[in-house]
Amino acid sequence: MTRGTDDIEALFRDAYERHARRLFNTAYRILGNRSDAEDALQEAFLSAFRNREGFEGRAAVGTWLHRIVVNCSINLMRSRRNLLTDMDAAEEVPTEEAAMDEEGLEMDVASVKRAIALLPDGYRTVICLHLFEGYDHVEISEILGVARASVRSQYHRARKQLVNLLNQKPAS
Repeated sequence: MTRGTDDIEALFRDAYERHARRLFNTAYRILGNRSDAEDALQEAFLSAFRNREGFEGRAAVGTWLHRIVVNCSINLMRSRRNLLTDMDAAEEVPTEEAAMDEEGLEMDVASVKRAIALLPDGYRTVICLHLFEGYDHVEISEILGVARASVRSQYHRARKQLVNLLNQKPAS
């Protein structure tokens, strides 16, 4: 038995109402721009609607939509600018033991958000996918279509730059 058009529209309207705010926040963290995040959210719901037959029910609807919005956000970023910084100019990848001045770092949520927004697109994307969305380096490399070593390098550089930004004293 197939669902009628009204049933499908009601299901998508319900999914939008339940998940749009969280999905928008995900897109915004990746893209760093309200307008782009709105575009990615709209594209994600359109893509989900067009590909609704592909939803197999193995994951929750919110999880399925989350993956779509992440992919739409990354695709939008790729279409508008270079995602990852030039790896030919890559510095050596720091080890986990590399010391960074994280001790005594006092911050608030607004400061962290501002600092993340200042990161280059590739850095912001990798750090957001890892820290906020919970993807590991292997998953991020698959999502972005780059080598795992590139993701690891980008993450460490993003983290280092984020700490540096947070350590800077605001201009009075």
